Amino acid sequence: MAGEPQADCLFCKIAAGDVPATIVRETETTLAFRDISPQAPTHVLVIPKVHYSDAAELAAAEPVIAGDVLREAGQVAADEKVDGTGYRIVFNTGPGAGQTVFHAHAHVLGGRDLQRLV
Repeated sequence: MAGEPQADCLFCKIAAGDVPATIVRETETTLAFRDISPQAPTHVLVIPKVHYSDAAELAAAEPVIAGDVLREAGQVAADEKVDGTGYRIVFNTGPGAGQTVFHAHAHVLGGRDLQRLV
């Protein structure tokens, strides 16, 4: 059921503390941790603690929590000190866009020139 933890979801397991991750921020509704395969010097994932398969599903069902994810992404950028030079917040939605874990999540990328990335 959407919103409920999924037994086979890696990010649900990380949120529950069952799988280790390098956590950089945590709120009541979100968790932010370092990507295990970073694409930039700063590459942090921000997830909602509730399970929705992608950003669109999360936004439709839980717009306040979707806003929490975005707010925390901005706070991660500030904490990582990339807010002054520029950063990206990316939501991959679907396998054709590169989504490999089907739990909504934002990638916060910064610390290098990102202008050439689309």
